[in-house]
Amino acid sequence: MTTCMRLHVAAFALAAMVLGGRVAAADATADQLRSPVGVWKTIDDKTGKDRALVRIYEQDQKFFARIEHVLTPGDEARICNKCRDERRDQPVLGLVFMRGMSRQDDEYRGGDILDPETGSVYRCKFQLADDGRTLNVRGFIGFSLFGRSQRWLRQ
Repeated sequence: MTTCMRLHVAAFALAAMVLGGRVAAADATADQLRSPVGVWKTIDDKTGKDRALVRIYEQDQKFFARIEHVLTPGDEARICNKCRDERRDQPVLGLVFMRGMSRQDDEYRGGDILDPETGSVYRCKFQLADDGRTLNVRGFIGFSLFGRSQRWLRQ
């Protein structure tokens, strides 16, 4: 094989590796967007203001959410003094406020969500939207018809 042919083969192999890496990276990004795992910015459904950055994580095939950063000035040291369970008197920062969610078809449900403002715990469901960039979250009592919805944005 001539030197010129070797250079062409090497260039082709390098191009294939680069393109293959881009395809693999695109596949990894697509997988991330199909999962709720990651950091989300919560938006208050009443005021429309940014409230917190929360992390959804998976543990034992269930999904949970923890408050990682509070975006409301003055709330950084707030305590959940209205909570009625083991989260009572715990700092809001770091609080696991969504628990035990399971994937069922294209929706996640079966767990609960805590409103740290009131201490109330609601049944919960959520669904990915906008190609995984938005999470539509609904907390409710009894039937989903009686509840509140929020839109969270992937960070």
